[in-house]
Formats: sequence, C-alpha cells, structure tokens
Amino acid sequence: MAATDRQYIATLDVGTTTIRCIIYAAPTNEQPVTVGTAYDHVDLIYPAPGWVEISPEKLWTSVLQVIRHATEDANLKIEQLTCLAIATQRNSFTCWNRNTGQVYHNFITWKDLRADQLVKDWNESFTLRLLKFGASVLHFVTRSKRFLAGSVIKLMNPQITLRLAWVLQNNPSVQEDLKLGSVLYGTIDSWLLYRLRQGTDLTKQVEHISDVTNCTSTGIYDPFGQEWAGWALNLFSIKKELLPKVVDNSYDFGHVHETLLGARIKIAASVSDQAASLWGNCCFERGDVKITMGTGSFLNVNTGTKCLASVHGLYPLIGYKLRGGAGSPPDIIYLMEGSSNDTGSIIEWALNVGLFDDPAASAAMALSVPNSDGVLFVPAFSGLGPPIRDDTAGSGFIGIKPSTRKEHMVRALLESLAFRVALLYDCALRETGFSFTCIRVDGGVSKNDFICQTLADLTGIEVERGEVADSSALGAMYMAGLNCGIWSTKRQLAELRKVDKTFAPDGAQRAKRLKQMRAWERAVDRFKKWYMLEDIKNLD
Repeated sequence: MAATDRQYIATLDVGTTTIRCIIYAAPTNEQPVTVGTAYDHVDLIYPAPGWVEISPEKLWTSVLQVIRHATEDANLKIEQLTCLAIATQRNSFTCWNRNTGQVYHNFITWKDLRADQLVKDWNESFTLRLLKFGASVLHFVTRSKRFLAGSVIKLMNPQITLRLAWVLQNNPSVQEDLKLGSVLYGTIDSWLLYRLRQGTDLTKQVEHISDVTNCTSTGIYDPFGQEWAGWALNLFSIKKELLPKVVDNSYDFGHVHETLLGARIKIAASVSDQAASLWGNCCFERGDVKITMGTGSFLNVNTGTKCLASVHGLYPLIGYKLRGGAGSPPDIIYLMEGSSNDTGSIIEWALNVGLFDDPAASAAMALSVPNSDGVLFVPAFSGLGPPIRDDTAGSGFIGIKPSTRKEHMVRALLESLAFRVALLYDCALRETGFSFTCIRVDGGVSKNDFICQTLADLTGIEVERGEVADSSALGAMYMAGLNCGIWSTKRQLAELRKVDKTFAPDGAQRAKRLKQMRAWERAVDRFKKWYMLEDIKNLD
C-alpha cells in the first residue's frame, strides 16, 4: 500500500506516571502500524503527606514535546497528521481563570488524600445516612435502580467530589474569583482540550467541555440521568457554572491551534483511559469483560444499554457515547467497574526493596517453588476497595517462617494480586447476573504469565491477553478512526484485534487455588481496620 493511502492518527495518552504519543498509520482493512513514538515521565509532586500533585505547566510542556517528537520519529510533518486522539487518566483536576487562563493550583491527582478527613466525616454524617435512607425508601416505592445506587452510596478519595469541595473551602483566590464567575474546573482532558484550542493566547475563551467518560467517574455525575448530579452539587456547595459541558465521544472537539505546533490538527476523540482500554480490547458486546492491570487494577463489564446499580461497591459508569446516524439514537454503552488501587505499585515496591531485580523475572521466581510455603500477602497500600471497602486496611506478609525464602514471598505477592482481581470478578458475577466466557487483560502487569494463569484457574474461564498490552492509546486511536471515517463499524475494529496468549483454566488446580484464596481472605481479615487500632495510631 502506498504511503499516500495511509492516514496518520496521533494518540496522546496521559497516564499517572507517563505521557506518550504514538503515531499510527491506519489503513482501512489492515492492522494499524505504529510508525512513531515518544515518551516522557510525569513528575508527581508530594507537597505534604498524602498530597499527590502534577504541575500543569510541566504537563503542558511534555504534551507538546511528545507530539512533536513522535511526529519526527515517524518522519512526518505536523500537517500530515489526519487527527489527534486523546486518552487521559481520570479524576485528576485543576481550576483555572477563564479570563487569564492561569491555574489556581496544581492538578490534584486521583491518588491524593488531602480530603481524607472530609471523606470520613461525610460517610459517618447524619446527612449522608438520611440521604441513603431516603433513597432506599424511593427505591422501595419506585423500584428504580437509580435510587438503589443512592441507597448504598459511599464517598471515596479517588472521586473528585470532596477534593474539589476541599479546594473551594481552602483556596482564597478560588473563593474570591468564584464571586466574579471566572473560575473553571476541569479534569486533565477538559484542561487539555481548552489549552489545545486556545493556542498561545491564554486570554482567548473557548468552549469549556469534557467528554462523558471522564465525567462519569467523578462522583458528581449521574450516569442514570446522564447529567451533573444536582443533589451532589447542592450538598457539597459546588456551583454548576464551574463545570464543563458534558459531550459525547464523537463530539466536534475542534482543532489544535496552529500557533502551538505549526499546523492545525483535528481533535477526533477524547476518552478516559479505562474507556479507551475497553476499545483497545474491542469489548463492544454486552457481557464482555476486561481487566486492566497497571498502577491499579480496573475491572470493567460491558452491561449494554442498561445502567445497573451496585450494592457491593462496583460503580455504574458510561463506557462510551457516540452520536447516532441521521434519525438514530446515540450509541451509548454502560459499564460496571470495580478497582483495586494497588497492583503495579506493589510490583514497584517489591523491586525497590530487592525482592527481585527485574519484574519480568518474578513469574519464574514464583514458579521455582511449588507453593508459597504458607506465606500470604495483603496488597493494601491504599486500603482495600470493593467488595471489602476498607480504607484503613494495612499491607503486609503473614505466615513467614524460618523456611521462608525470597521465592516464597514473591509467589505470595503475585498470588495476592490475582486474588484481589478475582474478588472483583466474583463481585461482578453477583452484581450483573451475567455468565462470562473470557476475561481480556491488558496493562503492564498483564505481561506476568503467573498472574494471568492464576486468574484463569481462580475464575474457571479463559484469560486472553492481546498483542498490545498497553491498549489505552490503541483504543483512543480506534475511536478517532471511527469518528473520522477510516472505519465505519466497530465490527471492523474487532476483526483487527490480535491475541498474544490465551491462558486456559487448569481444572485440576482450581480447588487448590480457591482453598488458597479462602486462606488469603482470612489474612485480609487480620489486616482490616489496621490503621484504626489505637496502638498503631500512637506509633505516628
């Protein structure tokens, strides 16, 4: 195929620790080919214990730099790019002045804990208990799943709700300019869309927007009503004027201003990292399930056109929303999501303390011993999410003996990551009532064969790893290509997906694995509410 037949899609992927741009050559009926790449690290800032921030200006410099360098790596010019796709981490936000473009504070990331006391106070408050009671009554009367979700609501640190409330309560400049109506709030996607369309003139005002997949996980968006949640805005004193217009994933996002990179680039898609990963794994059908194992683990179940309520801590989200054709309704798909904040972070810790010298060697270490010799590990650096839902849980090994070797500890650690994901899977089975036949996995930790095989044995179904382990960029590119007309249907995209390896469940091992998991759950019980114990508190 001649180079002139190809269209080039640049995908900007902004994660928690890295920023990358990948240039894809995208022929219509062939697998897209990576022709250029560039990476940069995200510098996380820790200004106080529990605070985790990103400098907007450093992020902005990196964004422009990786787009330029990836284009150069592809031996292309900016004007040869067909379009730009954007995939971003969720729930990291800043506020800026609509008149000057200046930010009021660094990005407060999804890992930040500055509002932890607010979260605890609100979860224990009479107001929230009354709200949940009212929702349960309304659910009893109406049988609406929307009210069922409200009856079990629990505020969490990764959601934006109380971190934004904290900013509104503690930033004097924000408080002053709120009176003038000049403050805008936005997650990373919203801020980037604003800056990219502004160009170099920060006083230029452009449409303030955010795509629905980034809004849906904030805690202040109602996926059932597809709108900002009025009850949350009122309860936490968040003015709607702060918030962006929520748009679908095939919205006309405009262009990157020519003053930034020397030429205009059409912005063809904006999508959150987990929704992009769903696309990268081609989970387009109801009942499809994928698990991303990166810094944290995220299980997403495609629930089709129905938004389901959860009583065990999974989260109903909008997976994606595309405009329908002439006279057709929008193409909207919902998800159920469960997450564990500690996966890749556990691997990184193990590397730093010397349990292994290379993460790639950890699977072989685990397999070099027949079992963990009774050692168990609880991975809870950030507490334990659903279905356990204990922010005060501790991490640690239990069952260490004189016979314990490093290999036993590594095996216990890797098994714990599989056990944690298996808990999410079991929760999804109960919540959805679906029967799953395959789990698609991606993310850096999915490259570990031992974890994937353990997960297959625990769930009793195949675990399938695609050729592209980091699929967020791939999924955003697919979405942009569909929006630009390079592909016309999602079925075409599904036909392009290639599988790297399939892990079949070992029936002979399943009973043994489940017994190990039950023992691990007893270990988890020992570590629950660890940081609530008075003796532990007094160690600080």
